[in-house]
Amino acid sequence: MAAAAVEKDSIEERIPASCPAAISQILYHAWHHDLAGLKPLLRVPGRASVQEPTTGETPIHAAIRACAPVNRDALDGEEAEVVERAKAVVHELFMTGAIWNDVDSNDETPGCLATRLGLKDLYTLCVEAGVRAELLFGLLDGYEELESDDEEEEEGEAAEGEAQEEEEENAADAEEEPEVIDSDRAFVAPKRTVGPDVNSEDYLRSNLTYSDGKLVDSSHNGVMMAWETSIMRTSVESLLPGLAIGRRILNIGFGMGIIDAMFAETHPSKHHIIEAHPAVLEHVNGPESKFGKEWEASSPSDGAYKVHAGKWQDVVPKLLEQGETYDAIYFDTFGEDYGQLRTFFTEYVPGLLEEEGKFGFFNGLGADRKVCYDVYAQVVEMHLSDAGMDVEWQELSVDMKDLGKEGEGEWQGVKRRYWTLDKYRLPTCTLMG
Repeated sequence: MAAAAVEKDSIEERIPASCPAAISQILYHAWHHDLAGLKPLLRVPGRASVQEPTTGETPIHAAIRACAPVNRDALDGEEAEVVERAKAVVHELFMTGAIWNDVDSNDETPGCLATRLGLKDLYTLCVEAGVRAELLFGLLDGYEELESDDEEEEEGEAAEGEAQEEEEENAADAEEEPEVIDSDRAFVAPKRTVGPDVNSEDYLRSNLTYSDGKLVDSSHNGVMMAWETSIMRTSVESLLPGLAIGRRILNIGFGMGIIDAMFAETHPSKHHIIEAHPAVLEHVNGPESKFGKEWEASSPSDGAYKVHAGKWQDVVPKLLEQGETYDAIYFDTFGEDYGQLRTFFTEYVPGLLEEEGKFGFFNGLGADRKVCYDVYAQVVEMHLSDAGMDVEWQELSVDMKDLGKEGEGEWQGVKRRYWTLDKYRLPTCTLMG
């Protein structure tokens, strides 16, 4: 993609003559870093996020792309001056509603573009905008408007009387009115195949297959794969410094058993595993597993080694009620969004973790793009702080030789890649103070 993108970084390619005048006017001002001319146009809501209908160029893309080497001669001033003017324009656009993760026809967000062009300051602005947006979305997602019982009763009565009339009017309108399309946002982004699109309930109902160093569901989404082994090894070393023996461990999400096998090597005094998927539980109790009934029977004390069958949302509250605590906790589930991870470390980890204990999780948040990965790292760090935890990040190199192409190498037989980056950011969390 990068080579093709370089060839099409010119203003003629990105803002063609066919571009509607109202959109091209904004894009031209952004491209030339004309902040004075741009500001009046941004007074109209939504204008900061217009897109060229064929190339998907947004004002943010235009302001950043103008700094590309192929365009530099068309702008006045030294490189540093050009970038400073671009920063002012990008900042203004974000403050007036530009969307941080819009993609263009090259499948690049503004942050992806800034990365490709080596524009670190502009990339930082994109990450900061993403963090603000994701924090805001998180707040809005948790907000529910409260209504009194009287209001609900009145609205219910009114709705009963008006429902049929409204349905008839809507049907008539649908026949008479053509579909309305926002001409400022008519661009259709290229489809991506990265990342599994599955929720927890669908996943728990799906059939799983263990084969060739991978665990996949019935849609061939990669649930867990052997390439993660080195990450798991470093996670264990981080959670159990010196690979200390006799610790109390809780792991949520057994999968292929990679990290549990590593935990078991340290001869823990307590090793609890939570797993929800019936097929994984069947595998755990199968002849090839080291974590079946014999493992549980080998506990140094009653119940010290145990696989808890069920969703962590149901099991963890019971562990808290029983007063269970752990020196190391690891979280790696499938089919759950970030909100579930946040709920776990906010509501449960502080009560489960020993004072000097450590908590970690598989950090695949936003792993389809570097800018998304960087945004989520900052978001999760802020949320961990809100939950009373510090986090230290360790950056690991990921060998992309067999991970770089869809359907090839490690991804053969897997529907979609869930990892695309050459760096992994490993979190180790501890309770504050």
